[in-house]
Amino acid sequence: MAKEQFSRTKACATKTLYAVMKEMSRRGGSMPAKELYPFVNDNVELTDWEKEPAGKMKYIRWTNSFQFYSIDYQKAGFIVKKNGNWYLTPEGEAVLKKKPEEVMNIANAAYHEWRRLNPKEESIEEEPNDETAEKDNAMNLDLLESDARAGIRQYIVSKSPYEFQDMVAALLRAMKYYTPFVAPKGKDGGIDIIAYLDPLGAQTPRIKVQVKHKPDTSIGAADVRALSGVLKAGDIALFVTSGSYSADARNAASGSDKFVRLIDGDEFIEMWQEYYDKMTDDDKNMLPLKRISFLGNND
Repeated sequence: MAKEQFSRTKACATKTLYAVMKEMSRRGGSMPAKELYPFVNDNVELTDWEKEPAGKMKYIRWTNSFQFYSIDYQKAGFIVKKNGNWYLTPEGEAVLKKKPEEVMNIANAAYHEWRRLNPKEESIEEEPNDETAEKDNAMNLDLLESDARAGIRQYIVSKSPYEFQDMVAALLRAMKYYTPFVAPKGKDGGIDIIAYLDPLGAQTPRIKVQVKHKPDTSIGAADVRALSGVLKAGDIALFVTSGSYSADARNAASGSDKFVRLIDGDEFIEMWQEYYDKMTDDDKNMLPLKRISFLGNND
């Protein structure tokens, strides 16, 4: 059987999407959207044609085809895009046993089947061009979401450790907790916030919170164990970082005989968005979503 000859655009998307799926698999199943383009630029051999700007918007050819055909991979159930991250599904992991061209064919067929079951007046062309309104809209939404997330993250990074600590306390108040203690400036005593279920702190569990404003750092297991070690009867722990946690840190939390909940920078942003409408105006102003949601492209 003769091998199907892909167009240059489709061939470009085939190799770049496959490379990203392989990298997501290597990383444990996910990847921040902001790291996709740098990864491809550094790890996939791109032709001069693929690196050229094209179309009315002058997008780089490979990024345009990558985003365009990623819609097919979503419809096939290979990847999920959510909250500024890409996730590799079990189906996506399984299909990596096939050749890149086979994966593209399966994804493309899944997209066309989805189109058949969801007909619209205008047909969708096979390649990215000015007529592909549906996929272009999806691509633009992905880019806007990624830009918005980047803007929010930039805003958080610009804050001081004490300002980030205050933001964590504001989030807890939006979740209906009372925060009578937020550590003042000075020597770190280990516990940055204490949160109660009631105004007097009579009900349990009481939450002891540690906050680390280290956006470019992965918190290790030792910090998690140290927090667990200060818990007393009736206490649970919450560890919030503007960065991330190592695998050992997550294992230390899940393996602790005490309740230790970890929230990383991405989840903090997600929770801030979820509870934003329940905050007071003063607390909202610590991270005003309506003003900064689309600052991702600004210097």
